[in-house]
Amino acid sequence: MTLSRRQLIAAGPLAAASAWLAPTLAAAQTGYPTKPVRVLVGYSAGGAVDAVARSVGQALAASLGQPFVIDNRPGAGSNIAVKATIDAPADGYTLMVAANALAANMALYQPMPFDAERDLVPVSLIGRVPVVIAANANAPFNTIQQLIAAAKARPDGLSFASPGNGSTPHMAVEFFERAAGIRLQHVPYRGGAQALTDVIGGQLPLVAINALEAQPHVKSGKLKVLAALSPNRSAVFPDVPTIAESGFPGFEASVWYGIVAPAATPRPIVTQLHAEVQKALQTPAVRERMAQVGGEVLPGSIEQFAQLIHSERLRYEKLVREAGIKPD
Repeated sequence: MTLSRRQLIAAGPLAAASAWLAPTLAAAQTGYPTKPVRVLVGYSAGGAVDAVARSVGQALAASLGQPFVIDNRPGAGSNIAVKATIDAPADGYTLMVAANALAANMALYQPMPFDAERDLVPVSLIGRVPVVIAANANAPFNTIQQLIAAAKARPDGLSFASPGNGSTPHMAVEFFERAAGIRLQHVPYRGGAQALTDVIGGQLPLVAINALEAQPHVKSGKLKVLAALSPNRSAVFPDVPTIAESGFPGFEASVWYGIVAPAATPRPIVTQLHAEVQKALQTPAVRERMAQVGGEVLPGSIEQFAQLIHSERLRYEKLVREAGIKPD
């Protein structure tokens, strides 16, 4: 990868998206919303995506005067929620808080279950949370460089747990292995809880997980975080170096979140929603909630979000093809 996602987010807009999504005065004249808005989340209640969705939804409800009701639809790597969003009326009353799986699943699942760039319209980026590489407290390495040395001394001899085949943490480590020139053995689990349990218990030395799930076990002394795979240090692990600080400048494998809507959602509504989300990202409540899950808000234009989805799609397609990754 020649550009980091941070660079891509800061890059110029796609020409087509720019033309379609140009600001318009009509956005302020829609009268939208006049009834509750449903916000689909492809993950269970209580997780990081759900927490972020509820925080932003509360801010939008306060600003727009209608409830933003969270509708959790877990399953199939978030594909159930994506398909429900695509099939919903394109009237602005069904949205989805999506994550990396939106881009990755187009490569992971065959036949391709949807085309996010055709079937959905980006509304707004929300934020990102780092994937962390953590080790059992008694593991014989304390830094990424020590892990790399151990992996090179024992090719294919070190294993790492993840929440499942094709999960964002799994893919993050696959990207990292290629950058570091090492090979680790992947042991997939059905969710992060059991993966963490086995690493804490010593059955495996390493786990790739999002920062929020690792936090309580690091506080209890049962895990140690070797690096955050993000451009900035995590709010929940301020003393843990980033992967760039560990010798890999430009590398990033964060979990990003953003709001999407059915493709034919009227442009004025998309423009209005984007502006409202950008306002929400400046509120202390949303910023504090993002920090609590280990991440940071990520303001940006609709065009930049479109560019991110496109670049992530290509990035995951290449990785899935080269590594032969199959979903659970």
